Amino acid sequence: MTRAEAARLAGMERQALHDAIRRFNAEGPDGVHDRHRTGRPEQLTAGQQATLKAHILRGPEPERDGVSAWRLVDLREHVERVYGVRYSEWGLSCLLKRLNLSRQKTRPSHPKGNPAAQAAFKKGTPVKAAGPRDRAP
Repeated sequence: MTRAEAARLAGMERQALHDAIRRFNAEGPDGVHDRHRTGRPEQLTAGQQATLKAHILRGPEPERDGVSAWRLVDLREHVERVYGVRYSEWGLSCLLKRLNLSRQKTRPSHPKGNPAAQAAFKKGTPVKAAGPRDRAP
């Protein structure tokens, strides 16, 4: 039987069968299974990623960073400036997802707001009804 016939009977390409036979001969039955592919290595080390995550969680300072909320564009510029690594916005978004970070935005608050007065207003006193509402005037 030729290799082409054996590959057709096995339901695979001739070269794939040849590679599987070579791995079997070299490593035994465990060599037949495909190996894990590592893919492209990370551009930032684990320590750099931890530092970046801490920087993001601290939040921006408007005086220093010039923004009041992080955007991908701002973070991309920060990563390039500090670590010398260029990311696309999509790539940086994927990195943030791997770091278990998600886009969150706080409710706006007025800088001159008084938290104590706002809390007192929220508690408030119940308003008494003027009377039964089912009567017609």
